Amino acid sequence: MQWRSIVVGLLVLRLALNCVLWLAFGLGPSWGFNFPIQFSFNLPRAEPEPGHGGAAAARHPGWSRRLYEHGERTCSKISASTPKRSYLSFFKEGRDEYDRKYSSFPDALRVRMRRMAKDMFYFGYDNYMKYAFPEDELNPIDCEGRGPDVLNPSNININDVLGNYSLTLIDTLDTLLVLGNVSEFHRAVKLVIDTVSFDKDSTVQVFEANIRILGSLISAHILLTDPRHPFGDVGLENYDNELLHLAHDLAVRLLPAFENTGTGIPYPRVNLKSGVPPDSINETCTAGAGSLLVEFGILSRLIGDSTFEWVARRAVRALWNLRSNETGLLGNVVNIQTGQWVGKQSGLGAGMDSFYEYLLKSYILFGEKEDYRMFKAAYESIQSHLRRGREACNEGEGDPPLYVNVNMFNGQIMNTWIDSLQAFFPGLQVLNGDVENAICLHAFYYAIWRRFGALPERYNWQLQAPDVLFYPLRPELVESTYLLYQATKNPFYLHVGMDILQSLEKNTKVKCGYATLHHVVDKSKEDRMESFFLSETCKYLYLLFDEDNPLHHSGSRYIFTTEGHVVPIDPRFREKSWEEQFPYEEPTKEPPANISNCERIPEERRFALPLKSMYMRQIDHMVGLS
Repeated sequence: MQWRSIVVGLLVLRLALNCVLWLAFGLGPSWGFNFPIQFSFNLPRAEPEPGHGGAAAARHPGWSRRLYEHGERTCSKISASTPKRSYLSFFKEGRDEYDRKYSSFPDALRVRMRRMAKDMFYFGYDNYMKYAFPEDELNPIDCEGRGPDVLNPSNININDVLGNYSLTLIDTLDTLLVLGNVSEFHRAVKLVIDTVSFDKDSTVQVFEANIRILGSLISAHILLTDPRHPFGDVGLENYDNELLHLAHDLAVRLLPAFENTGTGIPYPRVNLKSGVPPDSINETCTAGAGSLLVEFGILSRLIGDSTFEWVARRAVRALWNLRSNETGLLGNVVNIQTGQWVGKQSGLGAGMDSFYEYLLKSYILFGEKEDYRMFKAAYESIQSHLRRGREACNEGEGDPPLYVNVNMFNGQIMNTWIDSLQAFFPGLQVLNGDVENAICLHAFYYAIWRRFGALPERYNWQLQAPDVLFYPLRPELVESTYLLYQATKNPFYLHVGMDILQSLEKNTKVKCGYATLHHVVDKSKEDRMESFFLSETCKYLYLLFDEDNPLHHSGSRYIFTTEGHVVPIDPRFREKSWEEQFPYEEPTKEPPANISNCERIPEERRFALPLKSMYMRQIDHMVGLS
């Protein structure tokens, strides 16, 4: 009988030790929150064990909250000698399928994925140059070029983007440098200088021409002329600022959009020869009118002409002044003459997305405190009125966090779908330092990708089914994956990138490139490869797996525009050579001079799941994964 008592005692001791380790690393049952917003998805709920709520939560916050609140630094502690293993390895028998799959990523596999991303880019780019240039896009199934739809001017799906100005070549310039191909970058620059003109009878969307063409020309010009950023001296012999002159010419042709509007908010479209079309509509979306400041502002500061920044900033202020007094939210469609909201939906996706993005990026680039004040207020309104679910991403009970579409005036839910463009938001949250919320929202979109092998344009979270079924090779999920990896160095995000890369290769590759998915379920295709596939999707995939890229050794002195163009954070952009100063209200609190994510992610979480398994499983159920 004595030996039985000894065995039982040892078992009890081991169980007690496991429990101590479990709780010490914050892996045990989460402490509950009495979160007032209940938002049922009819899913299995992640509940805390009895007895771990209320006062206990105040005394014993979870490990991620403790480290977050005390701001312990971890970035400087990471080195080549740091053991890259999950803390779950302390009790191997507790590892589940999520940890086994995602907790490591071999270097050899990373090299293979980098090569695969590079090959993907060149398969699309080389075929564009072979079959489509100088037209705007490649039809990858028929191996033909595509330009504006001149026979059907009302086909804005095509004509808003394609201006008969070699769109794909221009949009791709800095990607060639990111991939290290200086010689092809020089050849492409020469082709643009020799062949591109904006003196065309093309009616294009101001927003698309700005982010795809103007932004790329400015980015390539800066990289050509300033050897400090970030690829070294890649100057081209006899280059005489031709790209900057092209950018200026295009911006001048876009300026008529800002004239003759009652609010200062621009018309959505201009004809590059004749200005605003006589039959132009008086309605535009918030993102389209309010996402011009980065490119226009850099151009103004490069050439010493305040005009472009002034009109872009005036549009942002006009939109900002139209926000709801009750919620602080903006709508998605506005009348540029009356200032009345035509679309009262407030969300993070189409029509809204890059407006928020450019408030923060404009502050980072130009240092204008007004921009940060607007972003901070907008972010607080988003968190208050759009975010549903449990209070904390990685702790507590309740439904997974999700950002929904609401009425701008009262915050009531307007519909039960979200769109694929919203997948950019985790990346913006990383830039803002809110990595915990970014982790949860990204996990939701990744679960949708795992279910369909792509992101449907709209997904109905209540029906757990797509509302709009096509996927045009969008980059937003890849962008957020890349930025989360840079913030956390967690191998989970390398697995996400590999899943995306392999899905694209399997489901979208065709004879001469990569094709839009017409239907994410049956994988039928459309004969179109949009320029952002090469300028953004392939770029972010390559950077995700390329640890030694010059961008990653530049001290984070760069950002990406909303089209993925590399822009250095340069002291020149904090200066204005003109005398006029833009008035703004001084914020009551000085915005931070530098936003760092080093304090956000504890070291042990860099080599374990960024989201606890029970919450990942809950999100899988949320999107209909078994």
